Amino acid sequence: MLRYFAWAHAATAAGLGLALWLGWAQTGTAAGALGFLMIGAVLAVLEISLSFDNAIVNASKLNEMDPVWQRRFLTWGILIAVFGMRIVFPLLIVVVAAGLGPVEAIRLAATQPAEYAAIIRGAHLSIAAFGGTFLMMVALTWFLDEAKEVDWIAGIERALRRCGSVRGTGIAIVLAVAAVISRFVPEAAQGTFLFAAACGLLAFLGTDMLGHLLDRAPAAAAGAVAKGGLGAFLYLEVLDASFSFDGVIGAFALTQNLFLIAIGLGIGAMYVRSMTIMLVEKGTLAEFRYLEHGAFWSILVLSAIMFAQALAHVPELVTGLLGAAFIATSFASSLRYRRTQEAAADG
Repeated sequence: MLRYFAWAHAATAAGLGLALWLGWAQTGTAAGALGFLMIGAVLAVLEISLSFDNAIVNASKLNEMDPVWQRRFLTWGILIAVFGMRIVFPLLIVVVAAGLGPVEAIRLAATQPAEYAAIIRGAHLSIAAFGGTFLMMVALTWFLDEAKEVDWIAGIERALRRCGSVRGTGIAIVLAVAAVISRFVPEAAQGTFLFAAACGLLAFLGTDMLGHLLDRAPAAAAGAVAKGGLGAFLYLEVLDASFSFDGVIGAFALTQNLFLIAIGLGIGAMYVRSMTIMLVEKGTLAEFRYLEHGAFWSILVLSAIMFAQALAHVPELVTGLLGAAFIATSFASSLRYRRTQEAAADG
């Protein structure tokens, strides 16, 4: 266990030390430095609690990837996750929403954090629509797969699998949800909401289409390494981005300091990487029969919560607890199933 989390522990020590220094540099007091340290630690715990399902889904997809692309995702991918989603993404929101240049956005984050945070929160409608659409497509695509042989919540999952024989079922469900939610959004914002939802759907279909094209391309055209790797890599990056939306937005409820947010969420991202590696190398998904089911149910609930956030604030604690509850319950069901199988074999 220590081997898998060595890098995460090192990142924790370095990140919390950096948070302590940042607090001292900005406040000049020991109390301020300790306050920054505590907020950094809470942000890391927030990110970890929201990302158990992310690690499980990452591991599920990595099992299908070429070993070279596995290593690339676990190295380059984590750099994109930490620096892209936790630093560049919040800056891009301000660049687009406020019409500022990248340098001005960085200066705004450093000198006027309250105004910067207000711009971020003002973009929550588009983020909720994009993230909710993408994550709901991820979950429904898995549940609607006719080749899925194991059911956990049997009645619902079996019915969904039967619906998978009808082409476009997942897209129809997601568009229907987005259309219904848009009716309750203020009229002036309905166009923004629907456009962001359409972008989320296109992002999912685009990465999925690219993956299929690379999988079906001949080796001479796609290359032995790229075949089945690049599409999955891009898919996982967009998936990680969608998972990170609630953590990034929720972090501004604790602090308006972009750099402290990047430190705290970056620490959490390192633990997601460590959990992903452990799940892949130890074969945990094969050992625990229903764990993957719990992760995808958690994703489905998270997508519903993101849509709901277009209408009202949902505390991050609720999101984290619901996701953890599905995963914990699926883990318990897996243990019960394994004990039953062992008893039958012994009997």
